[in-house]
Amino acid sequence: MAQYVEVEQAVAMNGLRVVLSPGVPGPWSEAAKGILFVKKLPYTKVRQELGGDNLPLLQWSAQTTAPVFVYENERPRSLWNDQLYLAERLAPDPPLIPDTIEQRALMLGLANELCGENGFGWSRRLMMLHATLSNPKTPEAAKSGAGFLGRKYGYAPTPAEAAPRRVAEILRALSAQLDSQQSSGSRFFIGKRLSALDIYWAAFAALIQPLPDELCKMSPGFRRMYTCTDAAVSAAASPQLLAHRDFVYQEFLELPVDL
Repeated sequence: MAQYVEVEQAVAMNGLRVVLSPGVPGPWSEAAKGILFVKKLPYTKVRQELGGDNLPLLQWSAQTTAPVFVYENERPRSLWNDQLYLAERLAPDPPLIPDTIEQRALMLGLANELCGENGFGWSRRLMMLHATLSNPKTPEAAKSGAGFLGRKYGYAPTPAEAAPRRVAEILRALSAQLDSQQSSGSRFFIGKRLSALDIYWAAFAALIQPLPDELCKMSPGFRRMYTCTDAAVSAAASPQLLAHRDFVYQEFLELPVDL
């Protein structure tokens, strides 16, 4: 089981500290952990309280969300691309960002569709919040928790209702890219080797179909919430995409997932 230190302890420590939510398989956090695992970068896990005030984290990083990377006395990094570039600097080998500008632009563009604001993860989160907040049978305690997250991430019914189309569009783009690569003899999204995009997809695919419980121990509530039942999204999540998630985890990432 993963060992965590508190934020107050981490502030005084050296090296790389990574703020995570214990027991929660958040895709941004799991992708960050996957990048560090591939690069064999040691780090200290720092506790974030899901749904809590996290005032020490706010004071340290000017925000309260996980993951956050803090290296030595450098500025805290809470954005996925800033974290990726820091990992590339600290451990250039193996590289996870392509060398050529064409491949680099394609990889970062597709990664932003997964990780960025209004992207795949953002839109799936809106879908999950909408399912809770729009259901009159939802218990008040659950609505209160979802309302807190909704205020934090800008939930509104109109963008939430449009989110499934956005998610399906992104899945179709990823599937087309993977099909093109496989036609040219590559098992990866970009070029002929593992890139950060492969890792991001492996982690974010949990928001469609989580890994089985023996590989990623999730609470029943999270497993139900993450499993997507929207027909349009399910149709866009091709078997090739889910098989690619399994390939990346089996060949490159830590299993079982240590939360």
